[in-house]
Amino acid sequence: MGCSPSEEELVKAGIQQMDSQNWGEAISFFNRALEINPSNGTALNAKGAALFQEERFEEAIPIFTAAIDADSASYKAWFNRGNANLKLENFKNAVSDYNMATILDPNQTDIYYNRGLALLGLEEYEDALLDFDKALQANPNQALVYFNRGKAQLGNNDPAGAMQSLTESINLDGQNGAAFYLLGVTRMSALGEAEKEEGCADLKLALQLGFTEAKTWIEDFCE
Repeated sequence: MGCSPSEEELVKAGIQQMDSQNWGEAISFFNRALEINPSNGTALNAKGAALFQEERFEEAIPIFTAAIDADSASYKAWFNRGNANLKLENFKNAVSDYNMATILDPNQTDIYYNRGLALLGLEEYEDALLDFDKALQANPNQALVYFNRGKAQLGNNDPAGAMQSLTESINLDGQNGAAFYLLGVTRMSALGEAEKEEGCADLKLALQLGFTEAKTWIEDFCE
């Protein structure tokens, strides 16, 4: 008679399926491991991550909660639950989860960017800027961090700073139509005729890159 695979072997097989992006197969392996040991924190966190990849965010949250209950000292399940809450726009819950994750492992710089996004969603712009700056200190070549930093600066009534951040974002990623759009709108709103030509050029590039919201601005102010 063949031996049934162990809990550890099932978790390992599930993680191998995760590596191949076979999320459903991975969940099956994790479920089998959890039948043996319902408190296997690694299996619970990995199952939640697979559900997250399938965009089943509401289903993922209680699985991550169970992973936290099984191993509250690991930052991973806190961070992952924060990500699921962020996707569901449960911004306060996301910030709370990210706060715990940073306490448990302050060296995980992805936490700062994601918490910044949640704070941006709460319109807590100054705190969001602090987190985006921490993320950029760890790695200054992050176009999306600069893009969202620019959004936070606009919310904080700092159009000059926002234009600088948006320009940095575009320099790192010239395909972000939303960044060109926001830069063009900010130029024209904050500086008027002095920046109209450059603002219109930004808006036209945004439209070329598929950001269709630029079309109305171009028709109203650039033609």
